[in-house]
Amino acid sequence: MRIARRVLLGAAFSAAAMPVRGAPIPPIRVGVLRFGTVSWEIDVIRHHAFDAAANIALEPMELATAQAAQVALQSGQVDMIVVDWLWVARQRGAGADWTLVPFSNAVGALIAPADSPVRDVPDLVGHRLGIAGSPLDKSWLILRAYASRRFGIDIDTKTEKSFGPPPLLAEQMKAGRLDALLTYWPYAAKAEAAGARRILAVEDAVSALGIAAGVPYIGYTFAQHWAEQNPALINGFVAASRQARGILATSDAEWQRVKPLTGAADDSELERLRDWYRRGIPLHWGEPERRAGFQLFELLAKVGGPDLIGPVNAVPPGTFWPVTW
Repeated sequence: MRIARRVLLGAAFSAAAMPVRGAPIPPIRVGVLRFGTVSWEIDVIRHHAFDAAANIALEPMELATAQAAQVALQSGQVDMIVVDWLWVARQRGAGADWTLVPFSNAVGALIAPADSPVRDVPDLVGHRLGIAGSPLDKSWLILRAYASRRFGIDIDTKTEKSFGPPPLLAEQMKAGRLDALLTYWPYAAKAEAAGARRILAVEDAVSALGIAAGVPYIGYTFAQHWAEQNPALINGFVAASRQARGILATSDAEWQRVKPLTGAADDSELERLRDWYRRGIPLHWGEPERRAGFQLFELLAKVGGPDLIGPVNAVPPGTFWPVTW
């Protein structure tokens, strides 16, 4: 598998940046959500002792919600979480020194029940649309921009919208209360396994808007000053993380091993989760991908305005930690 080989080769090159073994070092405290994608990767790192090989120690801390993870990071309870890079940019623009390393290029999808009249984005007009998150969720802003540019439709005013947490919206769609649902990819994957149709992946909408592939929609986020004081920890973590992704990119048996962590009800759900995860692995990270992130920021700023980006009008310098592969 060509993609998987690139992942593994990248991990091997990253290993050159691993610290030399020495005195015991403090653990990296990583905030994770139960059944969250981060917990899968951390488990693979620890199971295969990639952390020990990189001379780092990981200490996962389970948190209840994404908001709790942000609070834990800001209060110093954890050293690192995975979060939306737009949050990092806004926080940095307000004076914080958070920075990130890409975790996933996957976002989510617009899906619909098998018998829904919604077959394409224009069909959303006049129908009930569930939207995971808030009115400032990036997937919703991307879909609005896509619908406007591609079809000349303002879906913000032309649909019956319901915002909420993904699990609740998933239940509403099952109960027939929604004609379509814009949700995060793990929930889209599970819905597809149950027979839902994928109408549009958010990443495909971004590409249709003329933005290059490789935007890191979420990333491992940590304090810049902490990283500068502990470069061996960060280099070792990045190497270990990429080795874990190499395993998850190539080994179906590994997915069976981590199945309990995914919350998958059966192998069909697990396969969908696996395929979505693999699709989102950041194969390259460098200047072209950073430029794509800058472009997407500009587009979202026009749609979301100050409520989304705060006082900044461009991605603040330092939002992305200076690492490449």
